[in-house]
Parts: sequence; C-alpha cells; structure tokens
Amino acid sequence: MNQEEKRLYLIKYLLDENNKYLNVEIPNDVTAQKRLLRSLFNVRLPAPIEDGFLKVQDEYLKEETRFKGITDIKDLKQVEDEIYLWQGDITTLKCDAIVNAANSGLTGCYIPCHNCIDNIIHTYSGIQLRNECDRIIKNQGHEEETGSAKITSAYNLPSKYVIHTVGTIVNGSVTLKNKDELKSCYMSCLKLADENKLESIAFCCISTGVFGFPNETAAEIAVNTVRDYKKNSKTKLEVIFNVFKECDYEIYKKLLGRY
Repeated sequence: MNQEEKRLYLIKYLLDENNKYLNVEIPNDVTAQKRLLRSLFNVRLPAPIEDGFLKVQDEYLKEETRFKGITDIKDLKQVEDEIYLWQGDITTLKCDAIVNAANSGLTGCYIPCHNCIDNIIHTYSGIQLRNECDRIIKNQGHEEETGSAKITSAYNLPSKYVIHTVGTIVNGSVTLKNKDELKSCYMSCLKLADENKLESIAFCCISTGVFGFPNETAAEIAVNTVRDYKKNSKTKLEVIFNVFKECDYEIYKKLLGRY
C-alpha cells in the first residue's frame, strides 16, 4: 500500500470499530483525511487492537514523520556543556527520550486535533502509547501526581522513549508551590533518565500554555534545575531545551547566554 491507501485503510478500520461513526463520510481532500484520521486516533479509548492495524499504522506514521524531517541530536550544537537549545517539533527529534507535558490521566489529550504537545506526541507515536499509559495508571491505581514522571516506549517517534510528567497548573499568581512542583517535574525526568541509563533527554516547555505558568519564570526554573542537577549529580546526560514558539526561543537564548 502507498501512503494514501494506508491512510484510508486506517480511517475505515477506526470508523468500523464504532457504531457511532456509521454515517461519517471519508473526505476526498488529503488534508481533511489527515484531520479525520488524527481525530479518530485522539478520541479512541484505550483498548486492544489487531496486529494488522498496528503494522499499517506504524508504517504510515513513520513515513509521515520522515516526510516532516527528522533532527538528530548529533547534528545540534551545544550552548553549554552537554546542553542544547533547539526550536522545532519535538516529535521529529531523534534522541533517547523526549518529555511530554501530560495530564494526570496520563493517556493523552482526547480533544480532536488539539494543538497541545500531549495530543501531538500521542498522535504520532501511535495508539500503543495510550494503551501503555492506561496500563500504568491501572497498575498504580490512581492518577499521576503533579511533579512526578513515568517512562514509556516512543513507538513510532524517532526518539526511543517518552517521559511523561504532569506539570503544575497556575490559577492567578504563581505560588511557591507552583514553582516547587515545576522544579519537581524537571528533577523527576532527569532522575528517571539517569535511572534508565539514557544518554539524552529533550524537555518541552512544561506547564506553559494552557497550564498558565508564565513562560519566562518557567524557563528560569527549567534551566536552573538542569544546571544544578548536572552539577550535583555529575551526570553526563545530554539535555535539549526544545521550544516551539519564537517567544520561548528568545527567552532561552538569553538564559543560556546566546546573545
């Protein structure tokens, strides 16, 4: 099957899975088809699925990511010893682990085509990621706590693993508790990476955006926590600060002395 045939196969399979979708028509437009497929990925609840579907899905998603372009950590330049700054789509980054700003349910964002990082990571890794996260939550018997972290396979992403951390939510002014919880997110991810003998980790901008943490303060906590951890632990773990928005790129450039 070519990429179009794979996309149509995946759409038809997911539509046939649920009687609610009996009257859904598949659009002819490629962009509309991709939005429909992503929406179906996003709203599907954790559940087993046939190996035949997974084979086609995996081939399709890997080709989509390859088409977007993959950036290898080996091609990045350090801004400090073992620290990098990179602007781009974290789902196209090839390193040992990328960090997902997850919600407490851990199973991803269920809003169709939402532009949060949680949605995008779950979309392009494949539905196996939601199933693995669901098993983690069921095994521990409660939702993930703010500031903690869990590691999973990255499935169809260029990275090997995804480290999921639940960021603090700011309502109004930033409190000391908010700051401590955000610091805990970074510390939990760094420790988990070292415990699993990873060589590199890429952080997104945890808790900014819809979680309401001011970008500049969040970046200061991120950079200071990573610097302190590396100094105190003597780890050789390579850290990438990944940003998507231009405003965050400018903030991190200043903090990392790139002006």
